[in-house]
Amino acid sequence: MTCDEARLLLHALIDGELDAGHVREVEAHIAGCAACAAELAAQKELKRVLADTNLRYTAPPALRARIEASLPTSQAPNRRAVLRGFAMGSAVSALAATGLVAIVLRQDDQQQILSEVVSAHLRSLQAGHLTDVISTDQHTVKPWFNGKLDVAPPVIDLTAQGFTLVGGRLDYIDARAIGAVVYRRRQHIINLFVAQTVQGFNCRRWGDRGLNFWAVSDIGADELAEFVDKFEAAMKANAEG
Repeated sequence: MTCDEARLLLHALIDGELDAGHVREVEAHIAGCAACAAELAAQKELKRVLADTNLRYTAPPALRARIEASLPTSQAPNRRAVLRGFAMGSAVSALAATGLVAIVLRQDDQQQILSEVVSAHLRSLQAGHLTDVISTDQHTVKPWFNGKLDVAPPVIDLTAQGFTLVGGRLDYIDARAIGAVVYRRRQHIINLFVAQTVQGFNCRRWGDRGLNFWAVSDIGADELAEFVDKFEAAMKANAEG
């Protein structure tokens, strides 16, 4: 195990989220790597400090009163406007439940979804946000999604093709829960968002077997296209097998 691989799993080790095999691998690496051992100690200390610190602050009533007094009266929502908002939200939820939401999306809605996909990718790069389940074994990652989504996303092992499976997580795009399967290409992360149906990042979108796929990464467009091609080929081979 390399230092990059170990550091990717340190948060999960601290939180007790690794399976026994990965725990042994990470601990064995740390035992022989002073730099990673120091990083682990620093992350444990940070977690301890945050747990012991009262980070909540309750604003005094006087502050709330001053803020409300400074707002124009016209900005206060009336009851009819609030009910209208709830009605619109219910209508959109009903469309999504019937699978018709993709039909009524306008071009600006598609652009908004693309923006949300990129934002979800950026959130995932923050410490502790990348995965809910960490494993390089597709037979561990795929079952984890069962019961959490209507349709579990396909999880394909592309290690031999140069794209290492890291794990998976639940994310939200267009107010819907979707599956995100995470891969790594050298130091780059690829989020593969799967759902029923650019700020320097390359995005690829395609559909297959009633599923919509988004792949987002900062690797080159040619490499991302290579990832998509190999993912589709492996998915097809699995279906035929």
